[in-house]
Amino acid sequence: MMSQVIPASQYRDIFLEDRPLIDTRAPIEFIKGAFPSSVNLVLMSDGERHKVGTCYKEQGPEAALALGHELVRGKLKQQRVDAWLDFIKANPNAYINCFRGGQRSRITQQWIKDAGVDVAYVEGGYKAMRQYLIGVIDSVPQQSMQILSGITGSGKTDFLLQRQEAVDLEGIANHRGSSFGKKHEPQPTQINFENNLAVALLKHQQRACSSLLLEDESFLIGRSAIPQSFYEKMQQADVLVLEECQDARLQRLLNDYVHIMHQGYVERLGEEQGFIAFSAYLEQSITGIKKRLGGKQYAEFQQIIASALDLQLSRNDTSGHLAWISLLLDIYYDPMYQYQLQEKAPRVKFKGSHADMHQWLDEQAK
Repeated sequence: MMSQVIPASQYRDIFLEDRPLIDTRAPIEFIKGAFPSSVNLVLMSDGERHKVGTCYKEQGPEAALALGHELVRGKLKQQRVDAWLDFIKANPNAYINCFRGGQRSRITQQWIKDAGVDVAYVEGGYKAMRQYLIGVIDSVPQQSMQILSGITGSGKTDFLLQRQEAVDLEGIANHRGSSFGKKHEPQPTQINFENNLAVALLKHQQRACSSLLLEDESFLIGRSAIPQSFYEKMQQADVLVLEECQDARLQRLLNDYVHIMHQGYVERLGEEQGFIAFSAYLEQSITGIKKRLGGKQYAEFQQIIASALDLQLSRNDTSGHLAWISLLLDIYYDPMYQYQLQEKAPRVKFKGSHADMHQWLDEQAK
């Protein structure tokens, strides 16, 4: 029979195995931050937790415990036990966690055991596991990092997804990291971004790669902030520059900014509303850099985008979007990239095409 308490020494295995976790915290706690493999099956709702917490402060732990049992009993208790049992039936290797691995975990464990099933809870709970993951991020050595840079549209993310030594920061942030980088699904909370990054780093360590390949990012990827210590190490790491021809860049950005985004909105909202939402996305994105463009150029972009949308709507022809994408590269992205690359010049170790970069990295790994 498995141990009834999973010690902190097994945290690494929990994350590497994507161990299913029954997170018994209240929804208000869970939504702020959780782990990738956890599901929120509560012991107490937000309201019940608030009442018990108030009672604890005013009358002490015994009264709070009694109130908790009074609030969660009968059919309500059975509903929650049934939800736990259903999850365990589907995930026999699941563990329980609460915030500190204390009373909520023990009560949940006991109620499940009363129903005839043994399941362990995690020592230290969410708080200790979260601290463990922060430590994983902080302990990554700068010497192992390599930063993949490249002009906008050069296909850095496509390249990274083909490399086992890579961790995809933009994928974890669910944002492409540019003014037009929004995706259809929302970005994770900051805590979840950090948790997911740490788990990705653990899995990278497990692959025993000689280096850690990361895309060149700003401190903020959309609204997700790279942890400060990690970001500072990125700023000292060797830089690799991925090169790509202009035509390939334009086609890639046309696909990312137009085809993928438009199709996603249509799938969610239907043809008419999807096109309206797609048009709003383009307007919001260009407005986001209005101050940097200046009023005259911003107005020019608005006009070109409007013409491209008209062509797309009337003829199902997206080629008109290439005009504003090309202009965006010429007057915004490319000058900014060249300036940033000049600042990084002493750290650049290699430049090359996709094929050349793959070959170089393969040789370095030998």
